[in-house]
Amino acid sequence: MKVETIKNICNLGTGTMGFGTAVMFAMAGYNVKMYGRSDKSIARGLDGVKAALATYQENGLVKEKDIPAIIGRVKGVTTLEEAAADADFVIESIAEELQIKQEVFAKMDKLCPAHTIFATNTSGLSPTAIAEAVGRKDKFVVAHFWNPPHIVPLVEVVPGKYTAQETVDITWQLMEKIGKKPVALNREALGFIGNRLQLALLREALYIVESGIASKEAVDTTMKYSLGRRLSTTGPLESTDLGGLDIFYNISSYLLKDLCNETKISPLLKAAVDKGMLGAKTGEGLYTWTPEALTKIKKTRETILLEWLHKDKEMEF
Repeated sequence: MKVETIKNICNLGTGTMGFGTAVMFAMAGYNVKMYGRSDKSIARGLDGVKAALATYQENGLVKEKDIPAIIGRVKGVTTLEEAAADADFVIESIAEELQIKQEVFAKMDKLCPAHTIFATNTSGLSPTAIAEAVGRKDKFVVAHFWNPPHIVPLVEVVPGKYTAQETVDITWQLMEKIGKKPVALNREALGFIGNRLQLALLREALYIVESGIASKEAVDTTMKYSLGRRLSTTGPLESTDLGGLDIFYNISSYLLKDLCNETKISPLLKAAVDKGMLGAKTGEGLYTWTPEALTKIKKTRETILLEWLHKDKEMEF
């Protein structure tokens, strides 16, 4: 199988990640069957597709005249039988539970053509564990899109124990064809790359607040107006080279011993979760989130991410 032979995409899921992946494939010209468990979930997914395209149009990333054709390439279906028919590539974004994913892929394994590649959009579950439910273990891979998937370019392509290199290569190439920026792991690891880096940073950020070094506002401001801006252009390893390995070597000699290396969950994080303070979705977390504050920060984030999409396109030429 070659990436050029892929024409039909089976998109399992209609939520935040589901509609986002569907719109990316449809914009790239693929026929997409978007599976949801009910007509209501299909309607929600299609609303998400239309909203994403409206945002793209407002920001000059898609032409208005092209939108009807893009929407027309997304067909909502409510049975796995319909979703699997003629599928060349399956991208799954359903509940983040191992058993549920295994059950769905076990059914899809019986319904899909033999050549179909299976990709899960899990943010951390083991591809080897999920693939235990299917016969085509060599054709099973992680394609982890970052939220929001239609705006954040990265896709982590993660092989399991049985994944063939051809499957990794084709998935990588397909992600490039739909305009994403793929990275491939050499082997699976908990959290992949992104979440390992994110949790290492979060651990130290929480420790700084817990130990009284600085306030949460100071921590977030430091990241947004220094490292956050620099790391968007040069990654941590590139930044180290640019700064001088001798400099970072010397800093490491005294600072590493003082950094947090706790393997237990942060007391600050645990206390908030125990109280039901889960962040923006409950209105209270490390910060208090009014509807107005939440709308403002989401809009700001979206605007900046869309500006980066424009910059990415400019740098391609």
